[in-house]
Amino acid sequence: MWAQAVTAMSSVEDEAARVVQRAQTVAGWSQDEVRRQVSELAERLAAQRRELEQGLDERVRGALQRLRVPKREEVQALTDRVNRVAERLEKLERGG
Repeated sequence: MWAQAVTAMSSVEDEAARVVQRAQTVAGWSQDEVRRQVSELAERLAAQRRELEQGLDERVRGALQRLRVPKREEVQALTDRVNRVAERLEKLERGG
């Protein structure tokens, strides 16, 4: 889902660049006007991309919580604990 959203945003950005290029030809914009329009469009697209990414992050986080998938920190804490127990068992097996 994430990859599809990022791909879609990239396609939108590419299409926007083509539209601006066509607008320059049709509207007869100067280079400065094209730069201004592109800059404005890029800012809006970047803001929309951030909103999309944030929304996707929230949805993925919510789905993971509903599935009760442990967080990275929880997995690491459990791994550390298992490693400590394994070390203690090895010491006990060696007699000490």
